[in-house]
Amino acid sequence: MSKNTILVVVAAVAGVLLIGLGIYYWVEPAGSLPTWLPGYTSGSGHHHVKHGIAAFLVGVACLVFAWFRSAPKKKDAEAA
Repeated sequence: MSKNTILVVVAAVAGVLLIGLGIYYWVEPAGSLPTWLPGYTSGSGHHHVKHGIAAFLVGVACLVFAWFRSAPKKKDAEAA
């Protein structure tokens, strides 16, 4: 497996996980988040909308990066 393929797979998996995390931030209140996640506050009913937006956008950026890196290579000889 080439380095490019590994990078595409890692970026795609990270993108899906981050989008899921963003949705999780929107759905669960701060008191229900795992203690290792940023934004956890014991007993809080506040939803971390900004954390969710940030995770979602970084996840989309990872998927876009993986999409562009997986594109076939252009041959310069064909342009001449």
